[in-house]
This record gives sequence, C-alpha cells and structure tokens, in this order.
Amino acid sequence: MSEQTLNPFLICQSQIKEACDQLGLEPAAYEMLKQPKRLLEVSFPVKMDDGSIRVFTGWRSQHNDAVGPYKGGLRYHPNCYADEVRALSMWMTFKCATLGLPYGGGKGAVKCNPKELSQGELERLSRAFTEHIAPLIGDDVDIPAPDVYTNAQIMAWIADEYSKLQGRNRFGVVTGKPIIVGGSLGRNKATARGCVTVVAQACKKLGIDIKKATASILGFGNAGSFAAILLAELGARIVCAEDSRGCVYNPEGMDPQALYDHKSAHRSVADFPGAKNLPAGSSVTVECDILIPAALENAITSANAGDVKAKIIGEAANGPTTPEADDILYKKGVFVIPDILASAGGVTVSYFEWVQNLMNFYWSEEEVNERLAPMMIKAFDAVYDMHKQKGVKMRIAAFMVAVKRVADAMRVRGWLG
Repeated sequence: MSEQTLNPFLICQSQIKEACDQLGLEPAAYEMLKQPKRLLEVSFPVKMDDGSIRVFTGWRSQHNDAVGPYKGGLRYHPNCYADEVRALSMWMTFKCATLGLPYGGGKGAVKCNPKELSQGELERLSRAFTEHIAPLIGDDVDIPAPDVYTNAQIMAWIADEYSKLQGRNRFGVVTGKPIIVGGSLGRNKATARGCVTVVAQACKKLGIDIKKATASILGFGNAGSFAAILLAELGARIVCAEDSRGCVYNPEGMDPQALYDHKSAHRSVADFPGAKNLPAGSSVTVECDILIPAALENAITSANAGDVKAKIIGEAANGPTTPEADDILYKKGVFVIPDILASAGGVTVSYFEWVQNLMNFYWSEEEVNERLAPMMIKAFDAVYDMHKQKGVKMRIAAFMVAVKRVADAMRVRGWLG
C-alpha cells in the first residue's frame, strides 16, 4: 500500500497488528483492538448570525473501555473525517495505556472552520453537538477534552449544556475546562510539559547535553509554543519555529516568549524580528538536535524524512510521522519518541482534573506538575526498556507496552475467552 493511499485508521491498525504479533497475542486480541467499539455520526442544525440555518456533521468514536471510561479530545476542523476520528480514538486507548491511566480511548470532531464562525455561532454549534452526543458521554462513560481548534471555553459550554440535560451540575463530563468550573491548574501546558520531560530523558539516554541542544518546532500553537518555552528554560536554543502561515529561522536562537507574543499580535511567527523567513516545511529539515512536531498528522513523510537532521523527535502531535517515514528515520538512527508517549502529558493532567472533579478537591499547579513528571518518566523508562529488550523501534515498543496492558484487562474480564 502506497503512502498516498494510507489513512490514519489503516496506519493505526498496522501498528496494533505489529505489536500484537511481537507479543504473540491470541488473534482475538487484534480483532477486538483493530476498530472502535462504536462510531456515532450526527448531523445537526445551527442558526447562524444572519438568521440562516447550516447543517454540520460530527462524530464521536469510542474505541475500547476495558480499563475504564473512554477519554479523548474533540476537534473542530474543516478537513476532519470519520476514519481520522476512528484512528485518533484508537491512539488514545494506547496513549492512556502507555501511561497506565484508567481510561480507554475516545475522540470527537465536528467538520467546520471555526475561524469563520463568530463566538455566538461557536457556542450554538457546541451546544447542539453536545445535545446530539449526550447519550454516549458522561463522567463515568466518555470524557471529551480540547483538541485542534477547541479550547477551555468550548469545554465550558459543553459541560453547561450536558449539565442542563442531566438536571444537575456534571462538570466532570469534560476536562480542559476553565478553572472556575472545575478545571485543573497546569492543564494548558501539560502536553508540552510531558513532551519536554520525555525529551529530556531521551537526551540523558543518548548523552546529549540539553543545555547545549538546539530545537526546531513545527506547529506553534498551544503545545508547540509551550514546548519551546519549556525547552528554553532547560537551556536549549530554539533555532526554528513554524506555523500554518510561516516559518522562521535563526541559528543563534530565538526567544520563544517573544515568538509567542509576536504570533499573538500578527497571527503567525512569520517576519519575526531578527529571524529569516524559510519555505513551508523547513522546520522538519533544519539542522537541530531536537525536533518537536506539534501540528497535524502526516507532517513527516517519505518525501522529507531523509532530510531530517535532528537526533531526537518528540511527537507532541498525534500521528505526525507516516510509517514509511518512521522506517527511514529508524534507519538513519533518529530517536523518535512516539506520540502515544510524547504527547500523553495532556491526557495525564486531564486524568488529574477528572480525579479532582470526582473528589471536589483541587490541587495547586505545583502539585499537578510534581505528579506529572514521575508518571511521564516511568512511562518513558518502560517503553525504552521494551525498545532495548526486544530490539524494536520506540513506537512499536510503546504499542507493545500499551497493547499488553489493554489485552491483559480484556483477558481478565473474559473478553478473550
């Protein structure tokens, strides 16, 4: 199958199959894990500001709940589609399992362009979508969270609409909420913090001094910008940053906070003072020690993987590397920290938020960060040990750790006979 015909769902299935084969699991395990338990597709009307009615399509995929409720983000994007949502829900199962969280995987999406919608239209869309998926979500069933082009405010609308439908406050139905309605301190930086934590561990394993390392960031949104800031705090030099509208480069390094402020003011990192504008995609191939892909899927392909010069890739995004590219990087000796490990900080702090909601007792940001770091390090060490013991890529090692945990849960529950 050519790279062009692969979609995220097929990629994820191939990763699961390889892990199952490496572990010698019974065939039924793969059959149960190769597709979601259910996929809900809904169409719903939204009244626009001009009085017209538009009908939107949305999905919620629930992959596997052997170890706990479904958990995963909700994205608003004009190019999302059913197979993407399926795959993302499957990756969430294994991301949670890699960290040892008591969750299965879920994912949701609405096909829309939020940049073209007013605040009022976004609110009405979010509430209408919530009404249509309400029978399948809940704090003990399926807990959505922010993802691409969704945020804490949208989670607040979802929590409020769901609470109205339930007749009582059920803020725990989503995570990534505003602090005032049950959100967790530290959640907005959690994906980046978790990614940087495991990148720092990889540097130690590979003998790279992070204080002297250079880094390139693909995707300068929430995860990418905070990853840049946290890497800089550890001493790394940010030499390249790219978003959907521009790419900037300065081999002497750039102040990531100033970059963030520049993007906030100009809606892009392009034309950052003191930096050179580079063509789109250059952040993947510039000379650097650490590459953080924090944008959308399939950013690193067979077309550009051969030109990657980084020593470490920390996948802050979901599915940024195609299988063909992964093979190329492995043969080149690039150390890839896969998405189901590198980007798991967000769902880990979402788990902390959910626990705080259930207890109605809340932690300081320092406590959240102190709990996150050892969980990320423990997960990294488990995957790294599997990688060394079995002589497999870090990606397959992560899937092996995760698939084994989910299969063990299915087995003791009697799902595998």
